[in-house]
Amino acid sequence: MRRDTFLKSLAALAAAGALPAQAQNSVNIKMMIPANPGGGWDTTGRALGKALQDAGAASAVSYDNKGGAAGAIGLAQFANGSKGDGNAMMVMGAVMLGGIITGKPPVGLNQVTPLARLTSEYNVFVLPAESPLKTMADVVAQMKKDPGSVKWGGGSRGSTEHIAAAMIAREVGVDAAKINYVPFRGGGEAVAAILGGNVTVGGSGYSEFQQYIEAGKMRAIAVTSATRLKGLNIPTLKEQGINVEIGNWRGVYGAPGISEAQRKQLIDLIVRATKSKAWAEAMTKNQWTPALMTGKEFEDFVDREFASLRATMVKAGMI
Repeated sequence: MRRDTFLKSLAALAAAGALPAQAQNSVNIKMMIPANPGGGWDTTGRALGKALQDAGAASAVSYDNKGGAAGAIGLAQFANGSKGDGNAMMVMGAVMLGGIITGKPPVGLNQVTPLARLTSEYNVFVLPAESPLKTMADVVAQMKKDPGSVKWGGGSRGSTEHIAAAMIAREVGVDAAKINYVPFRGGGEAVAAILGGNVTVGGSGYSEFQQYIEAGKMRAIAVTSATRLKGLNIPTLKEQGINVEIGNWRGVYGAPGISEAQRKQLIDLIVRATKSKAWAEAMTKNQWTPALMTGKEFEDFVDREFASLRATMVKAGMI
């Protein structure tokens, strides 16, 4: 068969959907994860990458972890190094918004392209198994006695667990400005600090602590949801008399300067990925709630979240 005839045949097969998914989509996605390995953004980015390949939406996915400053370091690298790149994605979420509000970095989300919200989840607070404290009531009592003696460990300053800790303090009559919050650049660092007893109480998504809770190395004492998480016997803050409820969410952005056609293509790939078996398995394993929202709707959601988080942080005495 002549080469031009062969190429025409391939084009016809692709148009008819008869080619394998990988052949139709020789897309190599570059995934920026603006956090160190082991945390929620890392888990989300790698789960999305696997789902993109499982769905045949991408032939390959590479990952670049760049932690620090609530994602601001990775955001700056992504914004400056991937301009116009229609194959680049960056994981982000509510934590980045909080970090931007508190840290006021030179590069903001307005410089990159919103694609989609993926998941939502709530924070879980845990104690090391060997801790003399056993419940959230014990933590509150210790904090009332000496706020600085309780070290709260979690994500970067401005993260949802940081905000939750400040809200808890305010609700129980402790000056939120006096809480002793220890930020970490990734979930792996936070887990090590909790297991080593270097912080009093740790906070993050359930998925980051799951294996340690199940192994008896951590004790879950509260969740920031309105009701208990399905299948888990973890009391909410509200049922313990602390009127705090705050959720977390994660999403993805595209590079600066991409065209509307490139943006639509990336969104279409993400939507396909969320329908894959690999994504469904990740949702179940990590106790994530589906929260898909794309394009302009997601962009408007982020604007509202900025305003809401800022108001919450002002009320909690953080800014």
